[in-house]
Amino acid sequence: MEKDTSFSHTESLALIESMINRATNRFNEDGSLYLLWGWVVFLCSITEFFLLRIQFEKHYLVWTLTWATTIYQIFVLRRKRRKQTVRTYTDDIIKYVWLTFVIIMFLAAVLIGTIQGKEYYKLIDPLFLVIYGMPTFLSGIILRFKPLMWGGIGCWALSVVTPVIPFEYHLLLVSAAMVIAWIVPGYLLRIKFRRSNRALA
Repeated sequence: MEKDTSFSHTESLALIESMINRATNRFNEDGSLYLLWGWVVFLCSITEFFLLRIQFEKHYLVWTLTWATTIYQIFVLRRKRRKQTVRTYTDDIIKYVWLTFVIIMFLAAVLIGTIQGKEYYKLIDPLFLVIYGMPTFLSGIILRFKPLMWGGIGCWALSVVTPVIPFEYHLLLVSAAMVIAWIVPGYLLRIKFRRSNRALA
């Protein structure tokens, strides 16, 4: 008598449940964008700091690197989206958090540019530190990843410190914020991603 190798109803449900659990438990955040932007902003802020020290007139041009990074990011995200077989609600929430961040950064830059007077530039770095903290902290909550939460809090703490730090050193606070908010958490996310996906392989 030929043995029946077909799945029973119970076995089929168990397999489906296993596949769902496998997909939802997979940690999709590999930290790549945190590392990309963390290092770009870190290098730009450090470079501009030294260009200001040597009184280079067009020190601000170093930030054009962020436009090149934005174009690169668009291509990377498109390729990643094509390869992604499972898309979770968490992925969508994180996407909209960072979209909100980009919009706020753009509007803040435009509004700061309209401020009259010679002291407006002293608001730029403190304000950006406050804004940097928002998506970092929220991403930490959504991903349940404390290094990002602490990174967001670190950005806010550094923004509070800016009034007692001479203006010419504000860029160093921005670079420090990148280390604690995006670079270190980015590497930790990469480790967690690899461990998570190795365990589910």
